[in-house]
Amino acid sequence: MSNANPHVALLILLCLVAVAPAQVTPAGEEKSNKRPELTETQKEFTNLPEQQRKDFFKHLKEAERLFNQKRIFECISEVRESSKIFNKSSEVYNLLGSCYVEFRDFDKARELFNKADQISPNQATILFNIAEMEFVTHNWKSCLEKMNRTIKLLPKQDVITRRLVEFKIMLCHIALGDQEEANKMAEKYDPLEDDSPYYYYAQASLCYRDKDVVKAEEWYQMANRVFQNSGMLSAWQDTLIEFGYIASFYGGNADAEK
Repeated sequence: MSNANPHVALLILLCLVAVAPAQVTPAGEEKSNKRPELTETQKEFTNLPEQQRKDFFKHLKEAERLFNQKRIFECISEVRESSKIFNKSSEVYNLLGSCYVEFRDFDKARELFNKADQISPNQATILFNIAEMEFVTHNWKSCLEKMNRTIKLLPKQDVITRRLVEFKIMLCHIALGDQEEANKMAEKYDPLEDDSPYYYYAQASLCYRDKDVVKAEEWYQMANRVFQNSGMLSAWQDTLIEFGYIASFYGGNADAEK
């Protein structure tokens, strides 16, 4: 198991297994009123008795609630109750994988996320979690490839998540030695027009890379003053911890030489 820091940014967004993925209409083509055909897994779920489907979602939503409260063992219990009803749900494997992340068992988490991906390919939530396993275990080349795939799947309106993924992509470039691309990405957004911490954290990262810790801390603190939202900033702070640029709240230090 990796010695990666305990802070891992995961996307735990549950979707209805019985609903087919949204289809994007190519430019110049009229949108069809025909509903997308269900997959075999979705058909199998819809064929379950109504009460079983209700119970499935009841357990799954309760599991999500427990996970968000960090009640991991109780969460796993609820996930398993869902799985007893229907064991081919990508949401089940995705959430269970997230529980194993909390145990720092990244190998098992990766295995479960991959199972989720096999059931529901090209889902941004699942692919992000797989990419995050590569990030925390410092498999930079694989992480870069998967983060680039993830951002293509994320909705345009989900600006905060898209910026976070781009920030991780930038850090991958730093780790892989592509400093020119990292420098270019750091200037991608104007902080006066972009409602995300991207610019501040990107600049801080370049300063950490260049061993200018004082200037890096200035950028880091500036982001805290501008946004003043610990919930919004936590994933960004955790990313710097995972990368090794700032100390862990648990007493570790930035031991990764970038």
